[in-house]
Amino acid sequence: MDSDKMIFERLQREFEAAIASQTQEISLDGEQWNDGLLATIRERVHMEAERKAMQLPGDTSMLHGLPFHDKITYKVANKIICCLEGARIGIQYETTFAGEPCELFHCVLESKSFLEKMTVLEHTVPFFLPIREAENEFLSSNAMKFIDHVGDLLQAYVDRREQVRLIKELYGNQIKELYHSLPYHMVEFLLDDYDCKVTVSLRYADLVSILPTGVSVLAWPMHRNFMNKKGGGPLGSKTIPERLSYAEDALRTMSLPEAYAEIVLNLPHTLQEIYPHNASS
Repeated sequence: MDSDKMIFERLQREFEAAIASQTQEISLDGEQWNDGLLATIRERVHMEAERKAMQLPGDTSMLHGLPFHDKITYKVANKIICCLEGARIGIQYETTFAGEPCELFHCVLESKSFLEKMTVLEHTVPFFLPIREAENEFLSSNAMKFIDHVGDLLQAYVDRREQVRLIKELYGNQIKELYHSLPYHMVEFLLDDYDCKVTVSLRYADLVSILPTGVSVLAWPMHRNFMNKKGGGPLGSKTIPERLSYAEDALRTMSLPEAYAEIVLNLPHTLQEIYPHNASS
């Protein structure tokens, strides 16, 4: 949507300006990123807002008696946290895929006073990711957990999306009927370059998962004169499909492109074992 793009571009400009005007960037490790630091950031935001409120247009004399505060941005893992004008705290999320920068997202928190809980003022998180649910669950009681959780949601979404994009890019001529949900937590496709049609169904336990937990890979014979390894004569069109356990194991433990390569590599041999008497052998 155009409005989403406009919000992104406006926030991106504001974040770039805040980062450009910083006097210091502090990189934090896991233990240094805590509730105490977030309280410090919040205090800085309010003091800066008070400075601006006391300043008359064109008059800087009121500011001389107030303590000067450095403009500090904080880098925590894939997040940059900075103070924005108007008692706002900005978080920029930098997602990656395969070690390469991928996409930026923003979340702006408003802090009206220390007595009131912070709220999400605006953001560029995709609408199908549950940021409002996360706000209701975490923000009033544990703002740090909220900030981290949104980062986990975004990184996992980008990872799942890019895995699907990569198999389409690498193996698009083999994959048919690819379907995925908007957050890519349900993915289905089929392979029909073989004597069997192979259906793949992936379900992820939650929106912060990058490997599926619910996996189904089934081989459906395409010819009536197939015979399975159990014997019993030719297979009709209503035959029961065979589960490909090796493929399911690969999908549970590897990224989608890696698992796909493993599946295709072993598929001819596996199908030959399941259907040793097929007519094309």
